[in-house]
Amino acid sequence: MTVPWLIVSVALVALPSHVTSGQIQDPAPKFRSSIDIVSVNAVVRDHKGRFVRGLDQQDFLIAEGGQPRSILDFHAETDGPVKLGLLVDASGSMRVGRKAVDARDAALQIFGALRAQDAAAVFSFDTRLDRVTDFTSDAAILQQSLDRLNPPFGQTSLYDAIAEAASFVADRGRGGGKLTQRSALVVLTDGIDTTSRNTTAQVAAIASRIDVPVYVIAVMAPIDDPRTDENPAFDVSGLRELARGTGGDMFTVSAPAHASFASRQIVDELRHQYVLAFEASTRPGWRPLEVTARDKKLVVRARTGYSAGGTDRPSPGGGD
Repeated sequence: MTVPWLIVSVALVALPSHVTSGQIQDPAPKFRSSIDIVSVNAVVRDHKGRFVRGLDQQDFLIAEGGQPRSILDFHAETDGPVKLGLLVDASGSMRVGRKAVDARDAALQIFGALRAQDAAAVFSFDTRLDRVTDFTSDAAILQQSLDRLNPPFGQTSLYDAIAEAASFVADRGRGGGKLTQRSALVVLTDGIDTTSRNTTAQVAAIASRIDVPVYVIAVMAPIDDPRTDENPAFDVSGLRELARGTGGDMFTVSAPAHASFASRQIVDELRHQYVLAFEASTRPGWRPLEVTARDKKLVVRARTGYSAGGTDRPSPGGGD
């Protein structure tokens, strides 16, 4: 079976089930008119963190709620175009030290990793979301958009901004009614949130339901870097959980080399993915998901759940 491939991690599409035109004998069997197919994007690395290429369908296992699921279709994506939404924190906490400058430098690193066929959009936020530049492949326009960001000011609604920007990326990143294969949201922030209505779990559910992986680049001073400070000024574990729950990841940036590494890794991940499909559960609601490799030495990262049936885009602030 061939399914239309949608970005990252979870997508629901209806596929007709046909029967032959011959006479059906009584009692007539019952056929389902359609099935829902879940499409899951997965990144695979070895124990040294290198991309693993050349895997086949039989190399993967999918479990939903601990129960194995049959893989109906499989596709390997290599070196394709990407479409990124870049969300830049413009709240007052970014005025501390070099955070705003470092966030700009990280944005330039991301733009530098893009190719002519790629596209990006730029957003900023404090207590509300500001759409600075729509999707474009023009590198000059993207760089100029950073000069139009509002100066850091006010309180922070980080989680609300992520939920709204992810929805925008899903809507504007669609081509022919389907989400392009490698769309994602990249967030540049210090990780501080003061006024959001949404929790990390709620935002992760929103992003998962609309099939947008979230990558977080946490910009901070070296003294606050959790990799070197046993008692950092603030806890970014919630952001890491949010990112990985959507199939993305979080990177801590406290030096220019960190920003360069994070930018290359994010774009490279979106270019090199495996896409697996299976039949969605008939039970509506949130379904936990685990994708693994048969080779236990390989590390697979994919989204950790999907929404079966019902409304696939919850309103901000709503529970799951």
